[in-house]
Amino acid sequence: MANEKKTEKIVRDILSSLGYYKKGFNVYEQQCDNTRIDKLLKNASKKGTGKGYPEFIIQADKYSDLIIVIECKADVKKHESKTRDKYSDYAVDGVLLYASFLSKEYDVIAIAVSGEKKSELRVSQFLFLKGDGKSLPFLNSKLLAFDDYYNAYINDDRKFKQDYENLLAYTKSLNDKLHIKKIKESQRSLLISGILIALQDVAFQNSYSKYTKAKDLAGALLFTISTQLKNSNIPSDKINKLEQAYSFITTNTTLTTDKDFFETLISDIDKEVNSFIRTHKYFDTLGQFYIEFLRYANNDKGLGIVLTPPHITELFCDLAELDVNDVILDNCCGTCGFLISGMKKMNQLANGQKKILDRIKSKQIIGIEFQDDIYTLAVSNMIIHNDGKSNILLGDCFNPETVKEIRDKFKPNVGFLNPPYAIKKEDIEEFAFIWNNLEMLQSKSKCLAIIPMSCALAQSGDMLSWKNKLLQHHTLDAVVSMPDELFHNSKVGVVTCVMIFTAHVPHPAGKKTWFGYWKEDGFIKIKNKGRVDSKQKWNEIKNRWVQSYLNKEVVPGYSIMKEVTAEDEWCAEAYMETDYSDLNKDLFVSVMKNYIAFQFLNK
Repeated sequence: MANEKKTEKIVRDILSSLGYYKKGFNVYEQQCDNTRIDKLLKNASKKGTGKGYPEFIIQADKYSDLIIVIECKADVKKHESKTRDKYSDYAVDGVLLYASFLSKEYDVIAIAVSGEKKSELRVSQFLFLKGDGKSLPFLNSKLLAFDDYYNAYINDDRKFKQDYENLLAYTKSLNDKLHIKKIKESQRSLLISGILIALQDVAFQNSYSKYTKAKDLAGALLFTISTQLKNSNIPSDKINKLEQAYSFITTNTTLTTDKDFFETLISDIDKEVNSFIRTHKYFDTLGQFYIEFLRYANNDKGLGIVLTPPHITELFCDLAELDVNDVILDNCCGTCGFLISGMKKMNQLANGQKKILDRIKSKQIIGIEFQDDIYTLAVSNMIIHNDGKSNILLGDCFNPETVKEIRDKFKPNVGFLNPPYAIKKEDIEEFAFIWNNLEMLQSKSKCLAIIPMSCALAQSGDMLSWKNKLLQHHTLDAVVSMPDELFHNSKVGVVTCVMIFTAHVPHPAGKKTWFGYWKEDGFIKIKNKGRVDSKQKWNEIKNRWVQSYLNKEVVPGYSIMKEVTAEDEWCAEAYMETDYSDLNKDLFVSVMKNYIAFQFLNK
């Protein structure tokens, strides 16, 4: 006769061997002393009424927002029913029930175990995200140590999506609050970055709530920012400029008079933003605030500044095939989105080797930014990511001395850039920034730039001259057409393309360039969220894009190899063969109906 106690003992022994019964964990067996958890389970009885408890509930002191629940059954035939609604009889059905109740306030890893022998044990695992109510397949059929579960959990794309959307929602509500408090748009990102820097100081974190006057709290915040900057190995001339950028904190009327608002602001940023940064390392968090805070102001687009979406900065790293020895240069780095993604990729490849990690941070991340306020965000972004040694320079990337210093001292071999887009006739053209980046790269290095499609289509004037000059000195490897609404979140309607060059190798006569048509990245527009990957399509699409580029695949309607000159249009649309294989009667009828509806509504 099946004995569930045997299954429980096997699981208990495995949990013990994995360290769950050591200090720092709470393991509850068929009961729970945690009142919050107990309350959630008050109606979780598998019989439909009253309380119900799984065999094991596990909570780590350090990560109390995540719970592991385990339900056991002795008979492997009672592992999972077809309908998953026989809660009393089947392990999977039961654990999903408990997790559905707990996930109202927690993220939950739900584990179903069946079998009376360790050798025949069946294990199914699921992830429930807080407030979502859906069970998601998770990991394989093996019980793991808590650190392994936690790492898989925080690196799960679905978890990142949830946290990222929560962060975006917070940026919007925070923007509204700062607007009501009359804090200028141009100062909002600086204020957030300053608070995040100060919160890295344990003394400030423990004491900011104890100040009785707002003016004293503002002074303490500025002092702590200054101290953190000085401890980050930043040159003294840079520190003076950074301190000036943050000086408004001690003169702003709201920050120096409204103590309750100021204290709550710091507390909320610690909870909502700092926690995101700790969980999802190497993400351009400040860039997201910058986009939100200035999306309704004129000053960012008036300067042609369009920050690159995070999924595109990560795409660049894969297209460039980064390795741990690469030196990345962004000559118009903005808030360092490309550099942070590059650092993340190389750190992953370093596999935790401290010497390599230190070298990456101190010698292999190079950025140049012209504008003082954005430069401050760039440097603070690096400090927040525990990297005060990155070589982020304030100045003109076209300065000959700067070009020579970077080329000779750092020897960059990968160039990333999203240059300021030319708005007025007198603005510096995008191709000039690409040329400047290429000038600083070593021979045969790769340069990837995202620029307006109008540059690729140019067939006259200065743009044509730049295209000629680039081909005379460098190789045009590829051009890909990007989604039309890629920059929707920045309230910018520019259509863009990505160009990939090989530095200091003149474009050979007869060489064909690869053109890709990458119009669908899986992101959709959702009200109050912007353009998001709500259906989790991006990773699959990205992998397909990267492989098609690396293999130079030619697919009708998707990509083509074509020999071009400066006088030609550099885009896939001009040369692609149409793929008629997908055409059918239903598609034809659908298009005709849409056309007739459009005509009716507009005439």
